Amino acid sequence: MSKILLIAEHDGATLNPSTAKCVACAAQISGAEIDVAVFAEEGAAVAAQAAELQSVSKVLQLDNPANANALAATLAPQVSALADGYSHVFGPSTTFGKDLMPRVAALLGVNQISDIMEVLGSHKFKRPIYAGNAIVTVEASPDLPVVATVRTASYQAIEAGNSAAVEAASPDADLPTHTRFLEIQAGKSDRPDLQTAAKVVSGGRALASAENFDLIFKLADALGAGAGASRAAVDAGYVPNEMQVGQTGKIIAPELYIAIGISGAIQHLTGIKDAGTIVAINKDEEAPIFEVADIGLVGDLFDIVPQLTEAVSSQ
Repeated sequence: MSKILLIAEHDGATLNPSTAKCVACAAQISGAEIDVAVFAEEGAAVAAQAAELQSVSKVLQLDNPANANALAATLAPQVSALADGYSHVFGPSTTFGKDLMPRVAALLGVNQISDIMEVLGSHKFKRPIYAGNAIVTVEASPDLPVVATVRTASYQAIEAGNSAAVEAASPDADLPTHTRFLEIQAGKSDRPDLQTAAKVVSGGRALASAENFDLIFKLADALGAGAGASRAAVDAGYVPNEMQVGQTGKIIAPELYIAIGISGAIQHLTGIKDAGTIVAINKDEEAPIFEVADIGLVGDLFDIVPQLTEAVSSQ
């Protein structure tokens, strides 16, 4: 039987959907016993949400003032101490997981497996390489713990409907003093978060200016969608980098993705390959984005997008 420790991602009050997707991945391992660890200052509310996820056997609530902010340097020693007796330690392949899990792997003396997209066995997985152009099968040693991140875009969040036990835990770990939390600098928006939004509207370099990105924002607001951008648009300074979608930005899997003025570089396509329906609007009919789009509109975005926004708003 595989005993899996899954590290929950949260904002102190709400469990991030990435955790439910990690549980869905872990549940594919035959005979898996899944424990979810919630590191927080006061984690009762988050632990209760984790306990509702199906397939979860137990939730470990690790309250500590040092866990008020998710610092990888502080969490990693606690995770490695808690990992004793577990065959697997999983975290999401998000900014949180990518920061934390390599440290955990180093402390446990094992290689990390990144971006699990399919489970083939307890120690055998598939993951993407070469910007998603190829899929490689990797197999870990059964004699060592498996430390891995889960490609959350490849999984649907597991449903609630459980009532797992919640237990307090306090691992014996020396916490570092050389790292401390100062502040968080992040853009604020009333729109849905890019990585969890069911609909996303993204703009590319063809928008030509920051002012013209209002076209993207207006359509996104009409649809109740998140707003994203290509790397070219971010590099040009039209929008902040937290909006970037793609291999070096956010990897997303919305039900609907609308790419406007985006040519479709392979790095961008990597970030949207798991989207449900892809709509592309571009004046270049040879643009690579049309090769992956389910619906394509060839034309001037400055004519099409306002009409589309008006049509959506009138519904």
